[in-house]
Amino acid sequence: MVDAGIDRDVCKLVHEFARRLDVHVRRVGEEVGLTPTQVVALRELSEPITARELASRMACEASNATFVIDRLEEQGLVQRRPHPTDRRAKEIVLTAAGRDARAGVLDRLDRASPLVSLGREQQEKLVELLRELVGPQGR
Repeated sequence: MVDAGIDRDVCKLVHEFARRLDVHVRRVGEEVGLTPTQVVALRELSEPITARELASRMACEASNATFVIDRLEEQGLVQRRPHPTDRRAKEIVLTAAGRDARAGVLDRLDRASPLVSLGREQQEKLVELLRELVGPQGR
């Protein structure tokens, strides 16, 4: 059984941490001239994936991910190509400019992350605890 006071404290703290992460992503977006959603999309585009997979990683609707992909494509940061095994799907792939933009975004996200005050072991422990809470669906 969960202690109600601890549950409330965890909820408040997780909410505040999520707010700080959001502020951080917005700040990085302003620095590089991208929307926060574009920053998140670039962060998640570690390999070619479908729009549906990107939407899942971004925790948004597929139509929202498609809108973001369209904007990134207009900026020359991604391109769509045929999926190698599913004729109905397209893969979203970073262009050379997109790989450079992603590297810059990741560097900025890491540099001033809200996690910077934690040591490496603490960060790893936090990841372990969050994975335990989220389960296998949380990647």
